[in-house]
Amino acid sequence: MDLQYQTMLAQHPDVDQVVGKTVALALTGASGMPYGIRLLQCLLASGVEVWLLYSQVAQIVARQEMDWALPTRAAEVEAVLSAQFAVLPGKVRVFGREEWFAPVASGSNPPDAMVICPCTMGTLAAIAAGMSDNLIERAADVTLKEQRKLIIVPREAPFSVIHLENMLKLAKAGAVILPPNPGFYHHPQTVQDLIDFVVARVLDHIDIGNRLIKRWG
Repeated sequence: MDLQYQTMLAQHPDVDQVVGKTVALALTGASGMPYGIRLLQCLLASGVEVWLLYSQVAQIVARQEMDWALPTRAAEVEAVLSAQFAVLPGKVRVFGREEWFAPVASGSNPPDAMVICPCTMGTLAAIAAGMSDNLIERAADVTLKEQRKLIIVPREAPFSVIHLENMLKLAKAGAVILPPNPGFYHHPQTVQDLIDFVVARVLDHIDIGNRLIKRWG
């Protein structure tokens, strides 16, 4: 793993402790994997239970952008993440893309919130169309229909009219569209400062207090 990202992951994020909250985090094949991994670290540090989903292309992006090999088997990923982030077994659960008996696949056991970070335009389009061809799409569909918080972090530039229409459709359905657009009023000095700005905004929207960035005013 690149030294810069080793340093980022080793730092304990300044987040509040949360009891009894479950968050589903989906990693898809868009560029921006450092946002998703930093968010994962912060969620685990806060004490929430994380249900992690990721696509096959996300594995490729993780290797390309962070030199990080995500194993294919869910049990192996759980072991790697538990060791990497020093969390107790069971605090991070990993589910395969067609693991239909996963809790996120049913409205009888939805997470308190779901974040797709980063989110490809293909995943966004599938969710907007009500598709449930894999567990990420189904989990997002469940989150919306159960009126839980769904946060989508779309990573693309520029957006086409199709992308914008899909985002508008999801926003009308109750999703939060949160593009990874960092501000600069906190005078960022490193790439990690820019990453933390976006992650802090995601945490704000799922009610996890944090002091990752200097606040406005």
